Amino acid sequence: MSKAKGMSRAGRGGGKRAKANVRREADAPGARPGPRPAGTPRAKVWAYRQGLGDCFLLAFPREKPSADGRTHVFILIDCGVVLGTPDAAAKMRDVVRDIRQKIGPANHLDVLVVTHEHWDHLSGFLQAEDEFDGLAVGQVWLGWTENPEDPQAAALAASRAKALNALRLAAAGVRLAGGGEAADDIENILGFFGAAKGGTTGDAMAVVRRLGGSNVVYREPGEPPVALPDVPGVRVFVLGPPRDERFLKRTDPRHDDHEGYGLALDVFLEATGNQEASWSPFDPMRQIPMPVAREIGFFKSRYWEAGKADEGWRRIDNAWAGDPTEFALRLDNLTNNTSLVLAFEFPDGDVLLFVADAQVGNWLSWQSINWTTDSGSVSGPDLLRRAIFYKVGHHGSHNATLKEGGLEIMGRLQLAYIPVNHDMAVKKRWTRMPLPEIVERLEQLIPGSVMRADQASPTAIPDRVVTTDLYFEMTF
Repeated sequence: MSKAKGMSRAGRGGGKRAKANVRREADAPGARPGPRPAGTPRAKVWAYRQGLGDCFLLAFPREKPSADGRTHVFILIDCGVVLGTPDAAAKMRDVVRDIRQKIGPANHLDVLVVTHEHWDHLSGFLQAEDEFDGLAVGQVWLGWTENPEDPQAAALAASRAKALNALRLAAAGVRLAGGGEAADDIENILGFFGAAKGGTTGDAMAVVRRLGGSNVVYREPGEPPVALPDVPGVRVFVLGPPRDERFLKRTDPRHDDHEGYGLALDVFLEATGNQEASWSPFDPMRQIPMPVAREIGFFKSRYWEAGKADEGWRRIDNAWAGDPTEFALRLDNLTNNTSLVLAFEFPDGDVLLFVADAQVGNWLSWQSINWTTDSGSVSGPDLLRRAIFYKVGHHGSHNATLKEGGLEIMGRLQLAYIPVNHDMAVKKRWTRMPLPEIVERLEQLIPGSVMRADQASPTAIPDRVVTTDLYFEMTF
């Protein structure tokens, strides 16, 4: 991993803190700690409301001002909105202008984080490129999956490029053959990678790398926690993306109601044939739905057991070239699973959790991550238990919030934010975004404290959240 100046490792030799602060156990799900102490906030987070897309500005107060008068460390996580959003460029320019106003006259962004290569996380770097050119960026953080010198990352990138080219040709062929709706579905998914006329995610990433210059850092899961300069006690833990390709390729929860929400209904719909038209060449009466087959002993032992990974070629499910819609969805999910996942830990152990679009395999990989620091041991599940803020994964999709070992163990949770525009999702035919069962469970855990980009501010948090048309401002 490359390392740039300005950030330090807070592992062995990091700042000392009471061990109890690190190992403090979470309360039961939904419980809240006592009132926040008066005084300077530990941090502020601005969650922008540009539509279906992610953009977050974090501000941590410095112990003392920098030489040029900067009083906060500013971190930007992603900046984009989904392709097809009305007035997208104008919206993103408004967002970036506001970011610059908040950063102040020094025009210095300490860290720019890009979580993965999707348009709804990157578009602003092209749509407001001139605004970004006025910023000095201390570091750019990317996941190891974006490192061109990493053999595993390079192989993933080559595979993705090949798949994108094939899918663009497939979409054109399907449309010529009269499959207009299917072609639309493919193109909606391809929209996550941008459009030739308006630029691609590769173009946006080139801008990001230019902003970082020689200070681009490729983050690894489980690396020593990163200390922020002049912000005592705050540490950043990297949870994903996983190195293990078994986790990278695991994009959907098992249909046993342990890993995801709303899965019983999904199995019922598939088993009864109540689903969108398929491009499968087989008669529906001769098909066994894939989620059902996964749980049947005969198929499970021959096609899905961990010890038989080499048998994957015998399945003709997601990789079948004759089903371009399913193949496009698979590519989209795999890219989501390369998301850089960060947990920001305060000195008292509270955590701000940003999971980007991480899907089930990414989440599952955190269960086995452990850190040993001067202040004690920390594990992936430990960080989740102490999360007080959760940036809901992939706009509330069914496969981006783990149930057991995920949301259900977030015992300190106080606030959650879903960066979604449901009307736009419906136009794209993503009718269950956000998934109602995830929204319902969040509301059960933290009543009146779930924010959505497309809805007014919740009623239970007026003392913690300032709402404008452009953002939610959260104080921690």
